Amino acid sequence: MIYLLLSILASTLIFLIFKLFDRFKINTLQAIVFNYITACFCGFITSKNPLNTQEIIHTEWFFGALILGFLFISIFNVMAITSQRNGLSVASVATKMSVIIPVVFGIYMYNESTGFQKLLGILLALFAVYFVSIKKGAKFHFKINLLLPLILFLGSGIIDTSIKYIETTYLKEGGIPLFSATIFFFAACIGIGILIVKMIRKEFIFNPQSILGGIALGIVNYASIYYLLKALNHENLESSAIFTINNVSIILFTSLIGLLLFKEKLSFKNWIGVGLAIISILLVTLA
Repeated sequence: MIYLLLSILASTLIFLIFKLFDRFKINTLQAIVFNYITACFCGFITSKNPLNTQEIIHTEWFFGALILGFLFISIFNVMAITSQRNGLSVASVATKMSVIIPVVFGIYMYNESTGFQKLLGILLALFAVYFVSIKKGAKFHFKINLLLPLILFLGSGIIDTSIKYIETTYLKEGGIPLFSATIFFFAACIGIGILIVKMIRKEFIFNPQSILGGIALGIVNYASIYYLLKALNHENLESSAIFTINNVSIILFTSLIGLLLFKEKLSFKNWIGVGLAIISILLVTLA
């Protein structure tokens, strides 16, 4: 359970760091690239297995890491575009509602328990995510440009599901750091490619602050994935419970941080969501 808690705290810190980017005028794209480079180094440094490129290429999870690296940076960009075109609330709901994909996968693929208490907790979690994500005055336009929210929903769910599947099927003892580092390496390569294209188009202005911002983001980003994988590797915790608790806790903690540190106001519906989130976590955890 401690690994799940550390993953939740790390993911919450990601939100906090992103929130501080505007205050310190950090270029988000450049910081994200430095973040993936940092996370990659974190994986290689913490790995107990020696770095062997040929051995990594021939691992069973290599192509899975390649695909996940592409998805990591692609889905982030989709999230940004969705926020701009459809609104932040739509992007938030589409991302967090995707928890249903790994939950259903865990129940179907690994015959995980489906008791009434657990199913009720998962259902309440979906309502909690919806209510907490609603912002005052925000308008939902799911019928307008539905494609982007749908891609975001599917992409986020596929990432979580793929991580669980690869961890269960292919990862050997002590292989989590190297696997995580490889994912971040491919994401960094793609990010560097995007920056090079921007340089060629003369749309690139180097932002020195993005280095420090990226390093800070990279450390907590690596921690969030590393500890999530460690939690998924725990024999006594089912993936359907882990993903439900993880997603709902993150949105609960980030909402409270926004309230306490950034003076963001929570509406009555937001508070309903917070209450439902706490109830759902208790139901799933005790199931």
